[in-house]
Amino acid sequence: MPERAPEFIEAISRGLNVIKAFSAEYPQLTLSQVAQRTHLARPTARRILMTLQELGYVRADDGRFELTPKVIELGMSYVSSLGLWEVARPHQKTLVAETGESSSMSQLDGPDIVYVTRVAVPKLIGMRVDIGTKFPAPPTSQGKVLLAEMERRDVLDRLTQPSASAVVPVVQWDRKSFFEELDQVRSQGWALADEELARGIRSIAVPVRDASGAVRAAMNTTVHAAETSVQTLVQEHLPRLMKTAEAVERDWSGWESLPIEVHHTERPTRTRATLAL
Repeated sequence: MPERAPEFIEAISRGLNVIKAFSAEYPQLTLSQVAQRTHLARPTARRILMTLQELGYVRADDGRFELTPKVIELGMSYVSSLGLWEVARPHQKTLVAETGESSSMSQLDGPDIVYVTRVAVPKLIGMRVDIGTKFPAPPTSQGKVLLAEMERRDVLDRLTQPSASAVVPVVQWDRKSFFEELDQVRSQGWALADEELARGIRSIAVPVRDASGAVRAAMNTTVHAAETSVQTLVQEHLPRLMKTAEAVERDWSGWESLPIEVHHTERPTRTRATLAL
């Protein structure tokens, strides 16, 4: 093994190795398995797992550990500079130019949605939203779209976790009616949130899928309730939003199909990704 630089921090290296011990093949691991896969002593592996659990990156269930969606944050800076988010923004800008309304994309993080892209218009809609902003998932259109794709047991597991958002929604979710709504969302392919997160905020969202059909994010259009009716949102904005999501999916599939070396040497743009199809 090459000699480490004096500045090398062994504890950080070990923590990252513990995270990397999990994979699609091994989504859940016991303490012994983590120690074995990382070549760490059990007490060391345990301390690291307990630390990661305290920080929210790992959860434990009946002696087995698994990563949480919070791990996504560790790679968000890289992901946001390459791939889906960069492909999506030009399409979102076109959508916003057509509608005159803001558009965002989000992913799930525990019981919350976290904003990963946003193209805004200068309108006063009572809540500040930036990249990284989190809101409870149930009262948001994007949250409903993302939760609708999950098994109901997994939805419950998420929604019993404490929210990292300081926002108290106007509408609190009820298990029976919420699951019925999720069934409808999954069937129709879109979700509406009508002043459920906060007064005056109305939004509609659709899923954004990768080439395999898996939902990678949700995209929305947000309006002021006093200016735009539900009927206008559904009849006029929804078709444009769906068309935009489909365009993002086509470009993203083209980007994913390129050799990995290209991903690291060229930034995807709307024009380049379209030409790759």
